[in-house]
Amino acid sequence: MLASEFGSTRGDDEMTQPPPWQGPGSHGQGPRPSGHHPSPQQGPAGPAGRPPRKPAWPYAVAYGAGSLLLVGVLVLVYVFTTGTGTPTPTHPAAPPPSPLTAVPSSESPAPTPSTSSELTGPRSTPPAGGASAEGQPADPNQPAKIFKLADHPILQDPDAGLANRACHLPGWQSTPEGAEAFFTAARECLDAAWEPFLRAYNLPFTPPRLHFPSSASFDTQCGRINVGIATAAYYCEGDLYLPYDGLQTQQYGDTPGVYLALFAHEYGHHVQEMAGIMDAAWDRIYAEGKDSPAGREMSRRKELQAQCFSGMFLGAHVDQGGSITREMYNAAWYDQETRGDDTSGTHDHGTNANYAKWWRAGAYDNRIVDCNTFAAPSEDVA
Repeated sequence: MLASEFGSTRGDDEMTQPPPWQGPGSHGQGPRPSGHHPSPQQGPAGPAGRPPRKPAWPYAVAYGAGSLLLVGVLVLVYVFTTGTGTPTPTHPAAPPPSPLTAVPSSESPAPTPSTSSELTGPRSTPPAGGASAEGQPADPNQPAKIFKLADHPILQDPDAGLANRACHLPGWQSTPEGAEAFFTAARECLDAAWEPFLRAYNLPFTPPRLHFPSSASFDTQCGRINVGIATAAYYCEGDLYLPYDGLQTQQYGDTPGVYLALFAHEYGHHVQEMAGIMDAAWDRIYAEGKDSPAGREMSRRKELQAQCFSGMFLGAHVDQGGSITREMYNAAWYDQETRGDDTSGTHDHGTNANYAKWWRAGAYDNRIVDCNTFAAPSEDVA
C-alpha cells in the first residue's frame, strides 16, 4: 500500500483482486501496477481442499462410433478452470537476458524516495538513480531505474520468470518474535529471487528495510499510518512495515502461506521501486489526481501488478524442496479471494475477483509478461 493514500507522500499496502486470466500464450494485455494491501475482514473463501487444477489444453475433435476423428486444424483452447483440482505452477523456459555489467550489491545505489508534488509534464531534470529525463541510463554500464510502465523492458520477454529455488523459512509462530523471524528469512528468499532478475536488466537493487511496528499507529516518511483493515502491511520508499496486529493472527492462526503471500505483495512494490515502475506510476497518478477515476485506475494497476509478482514468487518456490509447501501455496491461492476493494470499500486496489486472478496469473505460469497490468484493458483492472 502506498502512503499517499493516507498522506501527502506515497506508500503501498495490500488489498485487491485481479481480472480473469487468459492463460499462457496470451501475453498481450495484462493487469496494471499496484499500491497497497489491506487485510481481509473474513477468512479465506472458496471450496475446501485444493485450488483448481492447471487448465487443460483440449483439442477440437469429433466423436464417431467408437472412433475419434480429428477435424480440420487442431484448435487449442485454453480454459482457466476454477473450483476443482490443483493448479500446478510451471517454470520459466528461459532466464532473463544476461546483465550488461555485473555490479556487486554493495555498489548498488539506494532507492531514492519519490516526491508527492504533482508532475504534469515531462521531467525537467534528471531523476535520482543515474537516469536521463527519458528514463534511460546516463551511463549504460551503471544500473539505473527505467521510468516506464507498459513498455518497461522487464515486461516484454514472454519467457522471463523467476528461477525455481528452495526457500527455507522457520516454522510460523503467532507471536511478534516469531513473525519477525519468519519475515526476515522470507526477505532473504525474495532478495535471492528478484535481485538477479533485476540485475539481468541492468536495474539497481538494494534489499528493502524491514520494520515491525508494535503500536496501533506508526510514522513513516510517507506519513503516519494507522493499523487496520487497510494496512495489513505497508511499503514506503524502500521501507517495508509489518505491524503484527495487522496480520490478524487471531483469524488466520497457523497459515504461513497467507502471511507469505501478503509479504511477497509488499515486496512486489519494492521490485516496482527498483525498476522505476513505481515512480512512473506515481507520476501518472499525481498528474491525473490521485482521487480522480484515472488516478484510482492507475493505483489499481500498480496494486494488481504487485499481486501478480507475489504469485510469481510462490509459484516459483513451491515444491522445490524448501519450506514453501503445497499446503502453503493452496492457502495463499484461496485467500486472495478475500482481499480487494469489495472487502475494503475502496476503489484503488481492484475487485476481490481481479485481486485473486492477477495473483493466480503470476502463480500459475511464472512469466512476468503476464504481470503487465499497465497494458491491460480497464475492465481487467476494475
